[in-house]
Amino acid sequence: MTSHHDSKALLEARLALLGARLAGIDGALKTHNDADWEELAVKREDDEVLEGMGLSGQQEIRMIEAALQRLQEGSYGACIKCGEPISAERLALLPATPFCRNCAEG
Repeated sequence: MTSHHDSKALLEARLALLGARLAGIDGALKTHNDADWEELAVKREDDEVLEGMGLSGQQEIRMIEAALQRLQEGSYGACIKCGEPISAERLALLPATPFCRNCAEG
């Protein structure tokens, strides 16, 4: 069973990892020194993939920050929709989830 302290540590570690990853993506998106049109076209395709990864990472960061806020407020582990406890198994797999299984499926 994962304690709230363990969940906080996991969330903070994931937040740090995502921050570093997004910084790397941002750096990669800013480097376009190739004058060759074919290479620029390939880089543009790569940029689209990187931008998608960046958006996904930003969304996950928002979820983690919200979970950390719930931890601070003392409401972590309770579904934000129905108020019922989120199972320990679900929180172990998805520590940032704001929903119990029933509300997530519905």
